[in-house]
Amino acid sequence: MGLNLYNTLTRKTEEFTPVNKGRVGMYVCGPTVYGHAHLGHAKSYVSFDILVRYLRYLGYKVTYVQNITDVGHLTDDADAGEDKLDLAARKEKKHPMEIAEYYTASYFEDMDKLNNVRPDISPRASGHIVEQIELVRTLIEKGFAYEANGSVYFDVSKFNQYGRLSGRNIEEMLAGARIEPNADKRSPADFALWKKAEPNHIMQWPSPWGMGYPGWHLECSVMSTKYLGQPFDIHGGGLENQFPHHECEIAQAEAATGKTFARFWIHNNMVTVDSQKMGKSLGNFINLKQVFSGAHERLTRAYDPLAVRQLILNSHYRSPLDFSDASLFSAQSGYEKITASVIAIRRREASAPSGEVDKTVSDKLVELNKKFEDTMNDDLNTAIALSIIFELVRLTNKVLEESTATKQTLELIEEKFNRLGGDVLGIVKDDYGQADTASVQILDKVIELLIEQRMQARKNKDFAAADAVRSKLDEAGIVLEDKPGKTEWRLK
Repeated sequence: MGLNLYNTLTRKTEEFTPVNKGRVGMYVCGPTVYGHAHLGHAKSYVSFDILVRYLRYLGYKVTYVQNITDVGHLTDDADAGEDKLDLAARKEKKHPMEIAEYYTASYFEDMDKLNNVRPDISPRASGHIVEQIELVRTLIEKGFAYEANGSVYFDVSKFNQYGRLSGRNIEEMLAGARIEPNADKRSPADFALWKKAEPNHIMQWPSPWGMGYPGWHLECSVMSTKYLGQPFDIHGGGLENQFPHHECEIAQAEAATGKTFARFWIHNNMVTVDSQKMGKSLGNFINLKQVFSGAHERLTRAYDPLAVRQLILNSHYRSPLDFSDASLFSAQSGYEKITASVIAIRRREASAPSGEVDKTVSDKLVELNKKFEDTMNDDLNTAIALSIIFELVRLTNKVLEESTATKQTLELIEEKFNRLGGDVLGIVKDDYGQADTASVQILDKVIELLIEQRMQARKNKDFAAADAVRSKLDEAGIVLEDKPGKTEWRLK
């Protein structure tokens, strides 16, 4: 079975085949850089990071483009309001490009901590003004756009497939319109390609229609096709961008060229807090720096960035993820179990005797690998894929109990951790630092102390206290095994 993905455009799961054999062009709408990245951004960009990683695991040469929006994204996410960067610049008393530089660096810092692979190309909207003006000129020449009072609008009535992605028709859009009437527009459903800049608007450029700046939707049509051609394979983004942003991208690009824009549309669902979307505009967001440091009233502790990644993998990318401190705590515990197993098996390899690979173990690894690929091929079901990594943890613990395990057997298990848990899911590190190893060593010492307390309680015939130690450790996912002359522990 090949890779099957849910295509929002066709509303069905389809087998993925690229335009060009062996090569994939993928564009994902990047952040608007006017604030620190939050958990909602983490869910989106980890989800698409998994898609890139898995495509590369399957052997595809992937060109991954993810833009930076540094101009043109207005506060109502359409054609009204202020530019989000201009607004942030006034609040912080800085130039908009200074805001863009600072928060772009902050964004990549957080994405690196989440172990997301860097995009191959990260184009900025402000760096592609010439190309955007040319696309607007083409749309006017072909009759799909019109100029009014220094702004240029796309005439949706001229593009009969408008609404195909979102499943809306123009009448429904007009009935549900939230925007105030605009005298410059022929219809409220028309959207801005180029906006006239008021004199106090800092980010503006000369154009055939006067000083102005590009529309948010226009930017992505230009940057995606410039670097990937048209049509390209995959366009990704958050579910909330399906309309109007992605709908407008399609209209602009296809009206200008007469070609399909993108073949597969992949949308991730959002993070919610008390069942409400998490977002900067709603004021209910927790930024990633707060999560990593524990500096937020909703959090009881600091969380490892890869525990945050693991929390995201626990849900399907098309399902909402409701945030809670308890769910993060559980993900942290699970991440530590995986880390402990990987470190333990790498340690044992150093002193293990050479010999043949245990056939029972190798057969089990083949089985787990097939299950992993089958579930990832089923629209990237990371929740089940993650459960298979925990099956690998249990297999590891069982093998480590046997003092006869060979170096070759241990290397085979480690390779599977590295390939599935590392290359694909991104939660296994190539090299655990001193802090990671020290955490495992501390855990080992703490458990040994508890084992000593239990042994002392048994000597004192205080069996209730001894049983309480075992019970508490069991609740924490640690199993005690009494053997002749000693007690050993392992993770469940």
